[in-house]
Amino acid sequence: MPVRNIVTTLLFFCLMINFAAPAAAEQFKVGTWKTAQTIQPFFYQEFLAKDDAVTVFPFTNPADQKTALLAGSLDITGTTLAHAIQSAVMGQPVVLVAALCNKCSALVVRKDGPVQSVADLKGRKIGYVPGTMHEILLRETLARNQLSPDTDVTLVRIDFFDMGTALAQGAIDAFLSGEPFPSTAVEKGYGRILSSPYFDESVGAINAGLLVTRELIEKNPEKVQQLVNAHARATEALNRDQARWLAAAQAFGTPLKVLEQAASNMELAWNMDAAFIRQVKALGARMQALGVIDRQPDYDRLIDRQFVGRASLQAGP
Repeated sequence: MPVRNIVTTLLFFCLMINFAAPAAAEQFKVGTWKTAQTIQPFFYQEFLAKDDAVTVFPFTNPADQKTALLAGSLDITGTTLAHAIQSAVMGQPVVLVAALCNKCSALVVRKDGPVQSVADLKGRKIGYVPGTMHEILLRETLARNQLSPDTDVTLVRIDFFDMGTALAQGAIDAFLSGEPFPSTAVEKGYGRILSSPYFDESVGAINAGLLVTRELIEKNPEKVQQLVNAHARATEALNRDQARWLAAAQAFGTPLKVLEQAASNMELAWNMDAAFIRQVKALGARMQALGVIDRQPDYDRLIDRQFVGRASLQAGP
């Protein structure tokens, strides 16, 4: 056989082997909260290649999630947008690659208590969790009603899961948190929603996003894209089927009746459009004005829209 034919044959077999070899399965490590508004990672498996595997790690606060991400224990994690901004200001190498949820917040007071307006909170105790979107929204709500969070009210650090009990027992007079805790307080009869702190002319209803490290984007952008694709598809699927969404969220321990009441105050999200960018920047400006941060981050480095821009919403991976 001529040498040229031998070379051609060998090349042919090499190509056939490459085409026949299955792609290496990916292992994805994802952090989120066990709440209805951050549930999408629990559905990623449906929207990835058959041999890929997703492990979802539930957390209770964004600081722990970010710490696990930076330590390499997670590929991607949910975080509040306020915490993402704070992290960027601190110089930490984190990047927002997708939205996670919008809305979900409410300011709650005792059902039969004397507080009828935000102004009535003067001199009272308010439960909050530092470093969250809810803290920023609380501070913004107080500022818009000429109340100082430092001198006019007492901010009490309480875990989200304990806020309802503290309110019911009179340890605090109000709390601002995410769903389902406001709706739970209403359903159980001890709470009343005083306001939903969304400011359309500035911050709007943005809440949380998905964070990766800059190193992962540089070394394995395909992995980031796969995760963002799965996130977008899971979000769209759950938005189309609210019954399935809430039924799955019920497994986290919240009664379906409470979730149905909270549904109008929760919005699953994935895209980061121009309005999202404007609102994140407005959030950063408010955080600086409120003294939460001392300078603005580099938003071009904090937010990377290339992955949502290429996100595929087809049924398959």
